[in-house]
Amino acid sequence: MIPYFNGDAVRAAVSPERALEAVREAFIAYARAEWTMPPKVYVPAYPDGDFRAMPALGGGHALLKWVTSFPGNPAQGLPTVTGLVLLSDASNGMLEAVLDAGAVTALRTGAAAVLAAEALGRADAGSAAVIGAGVNGEAAARTFVARGRRIMVWDVDRSRAETVAERVGAEAAPSREDALAADLLVTVTPGREIVLAEGSLQPGQHASLMGADGPGKAEIAVEELARVQVFCDDWEQASHNGDLMHAVEAGMLMRGDVTQLGDVLAGTAEGRHSDRDITVFDSTGLAIQDLAIALAATERVAELDLPTIAV
Repeated sequence: MIPYFNGDAVRAAVSPERALEAVREAFIAYARAEWTMPPKVYVPAYPDGDFRAMPALGGGHALLKWVTSFPGNPAQGLPTVTGLVLLSDASNGMLEAVLDAGAVTALRTGAAAVLAAEALGRADAGSAAVIGAGVNGEAAARTFVARGRRIMVWDVDRSRAETVAERVGAEAAPSREDALAADLLVTVTPGREIVLAEGSLQPGQHASLMGADGPGKAEIAVEELARVQVFCDDWEQASHNGDLMHAVEAGMLMRGDVTQLGDVLAGTAEGRHSDRDITVFDSTGLAIQDLAIALAATERVAELDLPTIAV
C-alpha cells in the first residue's frame, strides 16, 4: 500500500522553513551533479493552458510530476494547478508515495522565491513584497513571514490581497507602486502582462520572477532584463521558457551573462557584486525542487494518518 499525501497532508508534513532548506539542498546537489534532471516537457493545450511532465533523480529516489497550468480555471471555481507527484525508490523502481502536485508546487515555489531573495538581495534589505496573491503567491508570502520578515502583498484583486495578507500575517500593500518599490520583490503572476517595464527596478533591488514559467509568458521587459544582473534556476530550461527566453531570442543575453542560483549556493559562482546592483532571479520551476519537497514530506509519513493507495 502506497501512502497518499493530499494537499493538507503535504502542508502538514512540510513547513515553509523546512521547504526552503530542502530546496536549498536540492539546488546545491544539482549544481554538484549529484542530482540529475532533464528539462520539463510541455504538452500545450493553448490558449487554455498546458500539461507538464517533470522527472528527476537524486538521493536514492526518482520522481515524476504530472502537473497542469490552466490560468482561467479560478473563474470556473477550479484550481489553476492540479496533478500528481510520484516518488519511487531508484534502486528497484518501486513506487513509494503519491503526493498532490498543487501543494508540492506551491511549497517549492515559495521556497525558491525567498531562497533567491535571501541569497541575492542586499544584506541590509528591509522591505519585501509579493505581487500576485494566488496559491503560489500566498506560499511565497507565507515563506517570507516564516523567515521573520514583514511583507506586503499586492494583487489586481484588492480583496484577495487583503484576505491572503490576513491569513499569512502580512499586510496588503497600499498600492502597486509601494509593492514594486520593495527591496525584495517577488512576482507570481499569470505572466500574460509585463510587471517590470524598462527602468522600473532601482539600484539595490532584487526581484524573484516566478510567474513566467512557460512558453510565451513574461513578467519583465527584455530591455530591463538586459540591464540587470541575471540569475536563473537552470540555464537549459530557463533559456527555452519564460522570461530569459525572450532576451536570448532577441540576442540581448547569452549563457555567459546568466548565473545559476545553485552555483551561487554551492559557492562556485559569485552572487551580488555590490549593494547597488540590481539582481533578478528567473524561475521556471525544477523537478529537483519537487523531489526535495517529496522527500521532506516522506520524512514525516509515520507521524501522519495518511490514506493509502493499492497499486
